[in-house]
Amino acid sequence: MPERPLLPLWLALPVAIAGGAVLDLAFPDVGIWPLAFVGAALTLVTLIGRSAWGSVAVGAVFAASFYLLHIAWITRYLGAVPWFALAGVETILSAVGAIVITLSYRWLPRLLPGSWARVTFLPALVAAAWTAREQFMGSWPYTGFPWARLGMSQADSPLAELASWLGVSGLTFVMMFVVAAAIEAVRLRVWRRVRLLAPAAVAAAVLVLIPQFPTTDAGTMRVGAVQGNGPSGFFDRREPYDVFRAQLAATQPLIGKKLDVLLWPEGGVDADPLNNSSIAGALDDLSREVEAPLLVNAATERDSLVYNTSMLWQAGRKNPLAIHDKTHPVPMGEYVPDRWFFEALAPDLVGLITREYTPGTNPPFFDVNGVGVGLAICFDVIYDDVIWQGARDGAEVYMFQTNNADFRGTDENVQQLGFARMRAIETGRAVVNISTVGTSQVIGPDGSVIDGLAADTSGALLVDVPLRTGLTPAVVIGPAVQWVLGWSALPVLLLLGVLVRRRTKAAPSAKDDAAEV
Repeated sequence: MPERPLLPLWLALPVAIAGGAVLDLAFPDVGIWPLAFVGAALTLVTLIGRSAWGSVAVGAVFAASFYLLHIAWITRYLGAVPWFALAGVETILSAVGAIVITLSYRWLPRLLPGSWARVTFLPALVAAAWTAREQFMGSWPYTGFPWARLGMSQADSPLAELASWLGVSGLTFVMMFVVAAAIEAVRLRVWRRVRLLAPAAVAAAVLVLIPQFPTTDAGTMRVGAVQGNGPSGFFDRREPYDVFRAQLAATQPLIGKKLDVLLWPEGGVDADPLNNSSIAGALDDLSREVEAPLLVNAATERDSLVYNTSMLWQAGRKNPLAIHDKTHPVPMGEYVPDRWFFEALAPDLVGLITREYTPGTNPPFFDVNGVGVGLAICFDVIYDDVIWQGARDGAEVYMFQTNNADFRGTDENVQQLGFARMRAIETGRAVVNISTVGTSQVIGPDGSVIDGLAADTSGALLVDVPLRTGLTPAVVIGPAVQWVLGWSALPVLLLLGVLVRRRTKAAPSAKDDAAEV
């Protein structure tokens, strides 16, 4: 007989709603990182013993509560339709994924009913199911939306250092194992058998005590990074080249200073220097003035395709020296997939997106006068493949270019900064995260903030940024970790389902045989 739900549905629904709201508080801007464990625990207790449809119901209200709060910044300029659309898609996917978690609770104890299996194998399967759901939602539909992974909530936490060993997905897995193992220990009346708390305690110790994997000091690079605070938002009123002029003006304090590279944000050049000789000449002049190469970004057109492009530019050379096109353009922001379908649903809103960015295939890496620089353009910071490839290609420092102007006054920029800090810890490398309008920061290899510029201000940073070499285990084995600690839940659960069904069929046969005797 399947076990009864731990909570009746009338109570599970509000508890799930509370779980989503609490989990959001673990992320910036509030950033109370221990609440990630509380939110996850509230969610799990609503799924234990549920039917498939019941788990969909509580999974949906949890996800809706979380995402409607977590991505409310979308409404800043675009209103409620994109907010509800994205939150709705994530809610549906999360609710379907909740079935996998519920089936883990239903099937594994039927095959392994012992107490130790309940506090070891069951939490491992539940954690893997949660992690697999994160990974799926971070890759589909289109390029997915891996914005809300549990591990990404820990930028201000000492637990974040485990990400350098197992990556963000591995950190999510261990966090969920602690939560699920603690819940099972309580359900088994741990006060009578304290030793049942051992698996949760060991996993918690791993979270707390494992230090960040050390990378090797390789000197410093003097980086000038400029936040122009120009009119770079989608609906900002501006004349041609206004953003470029704002960046030039904010760069002036760096003229005459010794630089190894000058970094501008995403969209800091609001014209295509590959097809605009005046802008190309202006970049040449700027490079001469600062006596250093430039790392700039603009929308470019090549072979009738449009790209979001970072460029390495240096006076006296054949420019650009190198280009990197954004790997994962944002669906419904930088391009419209299946435009015919979405225009039928919201023609006015979709009609605003006139430029169709093409995904890039060139590596997120520049060699800047012998220093390896890893790249990520705006939301590419949330995609593991972009970050890991940069490190494997030889990045000694990361430079992230972003434009947060469409989300002024919201917590989107601090959420993104939290993700950038997690990337620094995960890879053991410093990050220079520069925005058109802020907040911009230079982040140390340990995730600490070295320097920064507040939002909605114009300014320039000049920082000797530490360089590091050597790959962390997260970068080396990250894909394998995702398969072992995440995707493995699906074949394991499938096997469990087959075995449970066979045992269920065999049970009546055994009873019939006994009756005949």
